[in-house]
Amino acid sequence: MNIAPIERIASRIKENVGHVIIGKNDTIELLVIALIASGHVLLEDVPGTGKTQLAKALARSLDGSMKRIQFTPDLLPSDVSGINFFNQKLGEFEFRPGPLFAHIVLADEINRATPRTQSSLLESMEERQVSIDGETRKLEAPFLVIATQNPVENQGTFPLPEAQLDRFLMKLSLGYPTAAEQVLILQRYQQQDPLDQLLPVVSRAELLEAQLLFTQVRVSDELLHYIVQLAEATRTHADSALGVSPRGVRALMKAAQVYAALRGRDYVLPDDVKALVAPVWAHRVLLRTRSRQQDQQVHALLTNILAATPVPTEVKMG
Repeated sequence: MNIAPIERIASRIKENVGHVIIGKNDTIELLVIALIASGHVLLEDVPGTGKTQLAKALARSLDGSMKRIQFTPDLLPSDVSGINFFNQKLGEFEFRPGPLFAHIVLADEINRATPRTQSSLLESMEERQVSIDGETRKLEAPFLVIATQNPVENQGTFPLPEAQLDRFLMKLSLGYPTAAEQVLILQRYQQQDPLDQLLPVVSRAELLEAQLLFTQVRVSDELLHYIVQLAEATRTHADSALGVSPRGVRALMKAAQVYAALRGRDYVLPDDVKALVAPVWAHRVLLRTRSRQQDQQVHALLTNILAATPVPTEVKMG
């Protein structure tokens, strides 16, 4: 199979986003993997690290529509999905679409909205559709939700429930830049915002082609069993209260297929799977004991599971 189109569009997007986000190539690549795999992304980090800039840079790299929703406690579900209103001139009800009707939806500070409003995203993220007043409306592909949240400030926030966390393909973090990278950021932003100069580099048709093409990347039966073994281990581990769901198992397989394609292969290797376990699964695992070091403890648990699970030595692609 010819996987060159996937490599081409990924390379163009990464280079374009790199004009705005400096020194975070690994995170940019994971975001591109999620985009091609048709998966949503949760960006969790302290304020000011570039979460919103990253989401906007990705959106502007694509020839599609982008909408931003600032989540607040008074935001209503209809503010997100849309509403039927009575048009007095026409004497009938008209549908006014909400910001969900876009190709890229940036849900800024998603944990500031009430659970009722957060739940308005559930159907759209999983089924790519919105139901309003008994009528179902399909969302146009591609459809990607990029949500941001601040893990430090808890006052006035509503933590995302496990059911919604599970709908995100990946949970990513940018982290602070190095001192050298901060100097580059100051130099680049000294006279103008590079985001203002960003132009689309990938058409909607090209992205849709890549989203179909990656599914043909081969995953051997041995690797499928390996992924399932890893998932089973997260469910049976003594420290785990909630393991990886079947949705999470599928998510890891899809992400590994794209990861392999970006490396010029039409087949998945065990190393592809291992490289993506943390970003795809860490937010899906719940520990029995809660603490401020939850994320570090989950990553340590996944590292131990990877070390203890036998890796397939032969990957047959017959």
